[in-house]
Formats: sequence, structure tokens, C-alpha cells
Amino acid sequence: MISIIITTYQEPITLSRAIKAFLNEKIEQDYEILVVAPDKESEKIAQQFSQKYSQVKYLADQGKGKPSALNLAFQSAKGNILVLTDGDVYIAPGALHYLLIPFRNPKIGAVSGHPIPVNSRYNLFGYWAHLLTEQGAHQTRQLYQRQDRPIDCSGYFYAIRSIIKQIPEDVLSDDAVISQIITQRGYQIDYAPKSIVYVRYPNNFSDWLLQKTRSAGGYEQLKKYFSQGSQMRGFKEVLFWGLFKIWKYPQNLKEFFWTILLCFARIYLWLNILWKLKIKRYSLSQLWKRVESTK
Repeated sequence: MISIIITTYQEPITLSRAIKAFLNEKIEQDYEILVVAPDKESEKIAQQFSQKYSQVKYLADQGKGKPSALNLAFQSAKGNILVLTDGDVYIAPGALHYLLIPFRNPKIGAVSGHPIPVNSRYNLFGYWAHLLTEQGAHQTRQLYQRQDRPIDCSGYFYAIRSIIKQIPEDVLSDDAVISQIITQRGYQIDYAPKSIVYVRYPNNFSDWLLQKTRSAGGYEQLKKYFSQGSQMRGFKEVLFWGLFKIWKYPQNLKEFFWTILLCFARIYLWLNILWKLKIKRYSLSQLWKRVESTK
């Protein structure tokens, strides 16, 4: 059985689209769609679908953050494979099929999908989104896949074997922690580039910084729970990638200038992470803020 877990908060329009995308998939085995949210809007959407589709169920979490919502879902899910995604993204046709294929290999414990921005490339923040996902995450996952190195899953869309019942509730990047747990339990993590999920990324610097501080800071936070951090997204790895790889991406002078701005933005980002995590020691509630422009 497959359990599709959609964590969401006050995203009724995009949540409906996310649920419909899964219902339109040709899922050959039994499945359930668990909508996990603390708000009445999401509950209403989930209940509307559940009246027509028995596979859709609503779980009311206590609004303590995504890790807490996932723990609730882990305890309730009936599937032997758990598909994890968010209410503000939606999958392409066939994405679930491609995501599940690698699990035919019993050594595979998790599979990451392939995020693609819906933002236009032809403005500053849209260009940053395309560069970071296509030249950065996508190509890095493909490289690590060829080298049999541990891959970090994308929190937008990934699947795991049902071997995790709880994660720490103060983590910033639940996908990073779950990836580490899967690897430490002796499983491999695969990448399914044809398993596409469409994502809207921030369109202003304030939201960009907020989102990246949370995600990149989460990878630095891994050292709190594990002997080593992420091979893909640690500070040294990101710095190496930034210095040597991103310059292949710009196609004109304007994009080259935008790439230079991204380098300075990422320096500021890491200083911001150092200040908030290492010095001020911000809590999860202080760092986990809603990124409005992605909704």
C-alpha cells in the first residue's frame, strides 16, 4: 500500500490542485492520501474530496510545525511506502509512477523527485530559482547517483520506506534529517529525474532569504543529530559548487550579472545563518515563517 502524505497550512487553492494531481495518477496498488494540516480551510478541502474519494483522509495536527505534522502522519499511515509532499506544489502526470519504480530494488530506502520552478527564468528571482534547481540540485543529484554517493531528498516530493516513526520536532529541514536516517539504516537513496514536481519559488529577496535560511540552516543543523552533515549541501559543498559550476548557466550578460548577485546573496545567507543559528540560537518557531510569495 502507498500512503501519500500532504502537509499543508492555509493553502486551499494549491491544496486542491495537489490532491487532484494524485487522484489523476494511475496508481495500480491500494493507496491513501493523508492531508495533514491544523487549519479549517485545509480541513474543509480534504473533507470535500473525502466525500467523493474514500482514499482521501484528513489528519488534524496541532500547528507545531511540519516535523510534528509528519510525526502524526508516520503514526497514522498504513502504507509500506510513504510519499511526502506539500500542499503548495503539484506533480506532473506520471511523476508518482517514476518515483516508485526504484523501490523494486530492496536496497533502496528513499527516492527523490525532481523539482522544476514554475517561475519565469527571465527575471532575477526566477533566474535564481532555475539556476539553483537545474544547475545545482538536479545536476548534483545526477552526479551523486552515478558515483553511488548518498543523495539528499527534495522535501517538495520524495518517497521513503515506512521505517521512520518519529523525527525531532525542532528540525528546520525534515527532508535532510530523514535522508540521513535512511542512509544510516543501511539503505540507498535514489533519484528519479522523470518524477517532476512543479514548485513556485520566492519572488522577492525577503522571502528568498527566509526560505533559504530555513533550508540551508537545516543542513547545518544536521551536525546536532549526526556525526557528519550532508555531503550534498554542507557549506564546503555549496561553496565549491558556487565557485566552479554556476558560471556555465548564464546565457547572456544580464544573466551573468544576476549570477554575480546570487554569489553575494549566498554569502549574506551564510552570514545570516551563522548569526541566527550559531550566535543567537533562534528557535524553530523564530525561523519557520510562512513564505507568502510561494503560495
